[in-house]
Amino acid sequence: YSDGPEDGIHVQAYAFEEVFAEKVRALAERERPRDLYDVVHLYRHKDARPDRAVVLSTLEKKCVFKGIAVPTMISLEHEPARAELEAEWENMLAHQLPALPPFNQFWEELPQVFEWLHGAEEKAVPPAMPIAAGEDAAWHSPNMAQAWHAPVPFEVIRFAAANRLCVDLRYQGSNRIIEPYSLRRTREGHLLLHAVKHVTGEARSYRVDRIQGATVTKLAFMPRYVIELSETGPISAPPLAIGSRVGNLRDRPWTSGPKYIYECTVCRRRFTRFTYNATLRPHKNKRGEPCYGLTGMYVGMKY
Repeated sequence: YSDGPEDGIHVQAYAFEEVFAEKVRALAERERPRDLYDVVHLYRHKDARPDRAVVLSTLEKKCVFKGIAVPTMISLEHEPARAELEAEWENMLAHQLPALPPFNQFWEELPQVFEWLHGAEEKAVPPAMPIAAGEDAAWHSPNMAQAWHAPVPFEVIRFAAANRLCVDLRYQGSNRIIEPYSLRRTREGHLLLHAVKHVTGEARSYRVDRIQGATVTKLAFMPRYVIELSETGPISAPPLAIGSRVGNLRDRPWTSGPKYIYECTVCRRRFTRFTYNATLRPHKNKRGEPCYGLTGMYVGMKY
């Protein structure tokens, strides 16, 4: 922006090590589903993985301050709240996510977090999806996918990848259950989604502009390849030819595709969007009063 300060805008934020240690401490002290969910997700961010010695040292100081023992997997397994954590998994998280991963998927990955934290040798990471013939090897997929005025619910696919959940992909008139892994580009400029068919284990690629729909399933998978769709940050893609933008929204060519439904996190009103964008405009609640909700929660898609 032309009126932006020359030295940039600076904000105070927690360091990654501080967030990681705080979430482990919270999990040990109160055992809430959101803490388990966050701890495992922080561990999965291998590109941002901090020095574990720093995380452990920070955790130890937090536990001393709180007057609790440094948590271990054994102590968590013997906590009486363990059963309640599993029982509340759906009640506390289902309304916040497009699809809720199974509890066991996260609980069974938790030992890896503590092994890493205490210095165990890390397991070998899966290989990356190989570069196929005709693909641009110099092009690297940006970190996060979002809609670019095309009827492709790519953010749904990214969410599934981050949560190790299969996707029910609608492609050229038929459906298949896939494990999503990466986004590539051909030398001709076509974007390709690389995935594995869950039932057969066959590697497949799908042209993004031919994807007709995608739904997150509750079917979990163990990654066979590095998941390259689960990190944060904006993704840029070449604009598609969408014709003249005249008239109202009903005249726009991409409105014939899926529509995205968002629910205001404050007043619970639902809104239908033609693009995958959770930002809400000023609106009123069901009583006709101004609502201060600015962000919607994705709840589904319709055609």
